[in-house]
Amino acid sequence: MLLCVFIGVVYASTEVPSPDSITSAQTTVVYYSDGTTEMARLGDENRTNVRLDQVSEAAQNAVLAAENRDFYTDPGISATGIARAAWSNLTGGSTQGGSTITQQYVKNAILENSERSFSRKFQELFVAIKLDNNYSKEQILENYLNTIYYGRGAYGIESAAKTYFGVPAAELTAEQAAVLAVLIRSPGAYDPELNPEGAQDRWGLVLDAMVGEGWLSAEERALSQYPLVLPKVPPSNGIPNDSRGHVVNRALAELAAKGYTEDQINGGGLRIVTTVDKRYQDAAETAVNDVMTGEPEQLREALVAVDPKTGAVRAYYGGENGAGFDYAQSPRQPGSSMKPYALATALKDGISVTARRNGSNNQTFEDREAPVVNSGGASCGSCTLREAMTRSLNTTYYGLALEVGADKVRETALAATGLPDVWDAGGELFLRKPTLANRDGFTGAAIGIGEYEMRPIDQAVGFATFASGGIRRAPYFLARVTDSEGTVLLDNPGDPGQQVIEPRVANDVTYALTDVARSSDLALAGGREVAAKTGTQGLNRTDNSDAWMVGYTPSLSTSVWIGTDVRDPIRTVGGSIIYGSGLPGDIWQQFMNTVLEGTPEENLPDAPLIKGDTGEGVPEPTQQPTRPTSSAPSSSAPSTRTSTPARPTAPVEPEEPADTGEEEPEEETEETTTPENPSTTPTSPVRPVPPVNQDGAPAPDPAGRGNG
Repeated sequence: MLLCVFIGVVYASTEVPSPDSITSAQTTVVYYSDGTTEMARLGDENRTNVRLDQVSEAAQNAVLAAENRDFYTDPGISATGIARAAWSNLTGGSTQGGSTITQQYVKNAILENSERSFSRKFQELFVAIKLDNNYSKEQILENYLNTIYYGRGAYGIESAAKTYFGVPAAELTAEQAAVLAVLIRSPGAYDPELNPEGAQDRWGLVLDAMVGEGWLSAEERALSQYPLVLPKVPPSNGIPNDSRGHVVNRALAELAAKGYTEDQINGGGLRIVTTVDKRYQDAAETAVNDVMTGEPEQLREALVAVDPKTGAVRAYYGGENGAGFDYAQSPRQPGSSMKPYALATALKDGISVTARRNGSNNQTFEDREAPVVNSGGASCGSCTLREAMTRSLNTTYYGLALEVGADKVRETALAATGLPDVWDAGGELFLRKPTLANRDGFTGAAIGIGEYEMRPIDQAVGFATFASGGIRRAPYFLARVTDSEGTVLLDNPGDPGQQVIEPRVANDVTYALTDVARSSDLALAGGREVAAKTGTQGLNRTDNSDAWMVGYTPSLSTSVWIGTDVRDPIRTVGGSIIYGSGLPGDIWQQFMNTVLEGTPEENLPDAPLIKGDTGEGVPEPTQQPTRPTSSAPSSSAPSTRTSTPARPTAPVEPEEPADTGEEEPEEETEETTTPENPSTTPTSPVRPVPPVNQDGAPAPDPAGRGNG
């Protein structure tokens, strides 16, 4: 008696929403880091509801044959299915299905909970019975067909019919409908393109069941042939077509890597909170647009900003087309922005930032025939490594990489960035080939001046490692994932990190980078301390192909890259050569000033910790080093930028060169490098490679132009 009363009370108190109000309940929503501002709603673009009379009878019957042949006569529940679930849970056996269409509709569209337990079945029981009593079978079937996820981004049978066969649901044949009916249980597992054998086996079972129910004749079954299915194409699924699309794609890829299936991501009603701050993302887009407006259309840009304390990606710009190529993931030659890793390697060996090396222009080295030169003919016969970093002297850092060992520089860079030993992406030019090496797998001293590819996100992470005292934290986009009812499925507080570089080494690298932004006219507002490095990759003796600016505070590491789809010359609309301290630097500076405004200022090291020189030093100079003036540039100097005012040279003194009082064009404060073994981006046709010597060094004519 009491049990009957209890059941009656529970039944009476069970609320059943109108079917019309829940057809979109499975939409997954992606948010910015605040958890409330929407970035994207997945699935909205490929969901079209239709009336039941707009679905062919063959399609209706195929679904019933696959899922619930007694649909029109059952009470909305399957007593045997509930009993089987109860017995399995009590005995510890595997949970089993057996749900009716009404129960599936309740679970997926009303309860939005895929938990397979007795309590869930019990809840389904009351909602399904009440739904069956309050609505007609036709209403329930109609809404069921409109809410089911069929894979390939298709929600509802109308979208599925067009996605797989290019026809409306009203025109589906029995053969086509059986294909779709198979997908209901597991769209990813039975996609005809991905699993043709499994899909066709189950397709035959559905048609056999239709024959058994009298919905298809034996003669029709005998003549049935598996229908032609349209090829699978990546669905937009509501992913934004602007730069936010790259953020969403990275977040979904991260979710998939954690074991979530396409069905769960696109049809699970998830609430995905990313690490990307809307204010930061807006600032990134604005900086790119402000600086690049009016510039040549063939130029491409990327910006990645990472929190060194957690690894969270705070802003991510991989290009303006969210459905296009993601340039933040494109391997490109980093030029002089690679020099900090060479310095870190030297510091580990006991070579301090005050150690002196020969930075004279036009030097030859034992591992290559072609000379290495400094941009604009800059020369310093005895500069400290810090001075050489500020002035971006190629000869100093090529020689330093040769001195400490190119392979050791590579190890340092891999540790700081988290790059794998071989590329796991990047197209056939890179896939499964060694990172930070030429196409033959060789790493030479050219690594010290950035001739081997890295991605913008790698540089943001690598410099973040220096910012965090040598602790590398993997970058991530997923902060939190819940179901539609708020149950937390994933919570990511950030990577605790791994100490990959000694704290004192990281301290001294940062110290060596603190004057670069100021000397390049890229100091941050209010004198905020920042460590940075420009980078420019030479294409030949006169042009550049890639330009970088990477810099950090203790709270934010930002990498900016500008280039083209292939290794073409990069020039401004006025025809001036682009350098790292030019357009990339302008984007970086505007972005950093915008997002850091109003935040506490943070101190960077003001002195090195490592003393001495265990390597091959040179004596302190007896006279000041000289540099060519802008009125008499070296014959190897690139053309002068006319769009940027002249800026003063770096100071020159016994440890820091004293100011000569002369001014030079912008490009003479940074250097560019002609590639040792150039390559194209992975998405573009391969361009002819200039002649190279047997050791991988370029032929003498285009060789040795350094970077900045």
